[in-house]
Amino acid sequence: MNMKNIIKKISVVLITTVLVAAGGCSSQLDTVPTNKATGTTLFENVTNAQTALDGVYRALYTWQLAGGWIGENGGIMAYNLVGCLMGEDQIQHEAGPGWFTDDYKLNVYGDYTSVKGRSYNVWYYFYYIIANVNYIIAEENTLTGDAAAVKDLMGQAYALRALSYWYLTQYFCQHSTTAPGVPVYTEPTTATSEGKARGTVAEDYAQMTSDAAKAVELLKAGGLSQVNKSHIDLAVAYGIQARIALLTADYAAAYTAATNALSAHGSGVADWADVKVINDASKSNVMWGLLIETSQNMMDQWANFLYFMDADVTESYASRARQCIDYGLWKLIPSTDSRLAWWNGAIANEEEGNSKVSYCQQKFKFLNSAAGTGDFILMRTEEMVLIAAEAACQKSDFANAKIYLEMLESKRDPNYATRLASLDPSKTYQTDTKLSPVSYMDEVLFQRRVELWSELPRIFDLQRLGLGYTRDYTGSNQTQKVVGKNTGAGSKYFILPIPQAEIDGNANINSSDQNPEP
Repeated sequence: MNMKNIIKKISVVLITTVLVAAGGCSSQLDTVPTNKATGTTLFENVTNAQTALDGVYRALYTWQLAGGWIGENGGIMAYNLVGCLMGEDQIQHEAGPGWFTDDYKLNVYGDYTSVKGRSYNVWYYFYYIIANVNYIIAEENTLTGDAAAVKDLMGQAYALRALSYWYLTQYFCQHSTTAPGVPVYTEPTTATSEGKARGTVAEDYAQMTSDAAKAVELLKAGGLSQVNKSHIDLAVAYGIQARIALLTADYAAAYTAATNALSAHGSGVADWADVKVINDASKSNVMWGLLIETSQNMMDQWANFLYFMDADVTESYASRARQCIDYGLWKLIPSTDSRLAWWNGAIANEEEGNSKVSYCQQKFKFLNSAAGTGDFILMRTEEMVLIAAEAACQKSDFANAKIYLEMLESKRDPNYATRLASLDPSKTYQTDTKLSPVSYMDEVLFQRRVELWSELPRIFDLQRLGLGYTRDYTGSNQTQKVVGKNTGAGSKYFILPIPQAEIDGNANINSSDQNPEP
């Protein structure tokens, strides 16, 4: 499938989403060819446009965009899981029928020629979101309806575009501003649109930074409250802005955005009781989450994130490919830390087909396994606290770094004060991720690994921090130690290859633009 076909496929999905979701009439079907979609025809007012954007939100948890192997391509949560398994902190205890196994083995480069492969599906998925919101953004100055609602809608669209480039750049590019980037599209595309060149990572950073700023500006001007947790509001836009600033090493901006996110959301770190299981978007600390109702659950082998995590559901994928914490990370967690309950300890009499295996996760469980319900959490206040702490450290503002560390740790470990007192107020950090923290920055990064385990792609942090890892160490419980593969800082294994469909169909990208083979 070449690039023109990818764009055409995106256009068709866009129109289908809008017409079905907004109740389009037969005259629209007759007058809008699939390769000439126009915002003017599709979006008569802000209400219809918001309904179309709701279709994009639905895509965040659907498998129906996948080019193949749909079980491991179930939306944004699946692609968070990919980036965790590529790192060192999460283990797939068994291969199961094979989904996500090659990610864990760092063995996805070879499938870039297939539309079923990891590269094609990640690439297409985020460009699908970009293409859809570009149609909405194109109507920014012409869309009719309540002015505040228009601003709110556009703010959501810009935020989704910023987040999509945040994912694409980190999955397909080395962490260097001069490295080849991903193509940037800011206008609606059709089957006849010409593909863009890769450009540079600096250009990608500039686009996502601009989009996030625009999202904040519009959502602030709109002044509307979050309709439900599945929608982006001002606090979430600040959160996306904070993620981007952390990636681009603009630490002053990261600190400001993270603290603004906490202020706009109006809730701080949750008590342990509210995070003992991460599956309920109604909790006050959840800034953004996908509410999965019974009618939406897709509960079986197809795409439900919790189906891949909860090993105690009979015949779940997780029961055949259990997700566990790396022993090297687990042993660093203090015995007084409540979060140890997120994973089993060592189990002498392990069992098959459930979570009774050493270090198996208990953090993500179905709310109701019979109904297949349980929400997908995309952003929590705890992440913003950790971004503020890290940014403060990077600015050598150790007083505020300590305040934000205390904000989190006081809700997780009664011995936090003694622990923090033993650390050096410093922004230096160790390159060996198996060592105990000795500095404030070590502690921030450690807390990030524990608190956000399996919530955000671990491989993203490794790249931006210039870190590598080893899975082959004394006492390792890793089932794939990837011995013989370079897992040092900046490894070529840490990024995905450009899908062959893009190289074949985009006149401005050729084989010389491909990411180097590991």
